[in-house]
Amino acid sequence: MDITPEIPAGRKYIDHYGLGGFRVAGDRYEGSIIVTPEHVWMWPVSIFTELTAESVAQVLAVEPSVELLLIGCGDRVARIPKDVRDSLRAGSIIVDCMETGAACRTYNVLLAEERRVAVALISI
Repeated sequence: MDITPEIPAGRKYIDHYGLGGFRVAGDRYEGSIIVTPEHVWMWPVSIFTELTAESVAQVLAVEPSVELLLIGCGDRVARIPKDVRDSLRAGSIIVDCMETGAACRTYNVLLAEERRVAVALISI
């Protein structure tokens, strides 16, 4: 039985992570990235302590808007800084933090459900 979620055509799904980068919809990206269903951006955050409200600001400008941002914080879960949580909440975006692998898998499931989700991933 195949349990792979069916991803709508043209969507940016994550099919691999590790070795310092990601493969998204067949394309390889080195370093940290932000992914939405339509776009992939390089993200200048290489360790969790570099996470700021400014570093996730571009998620607030995504069109169509995002309802949920997952943050893949590397190989350990950490608490999201208050300024980050507050800025996203002000933009009506729910945020959740988990280790990077879990964030990749969760993003793909939510993408298959056609949710308005984005993921900011620190490379491992």
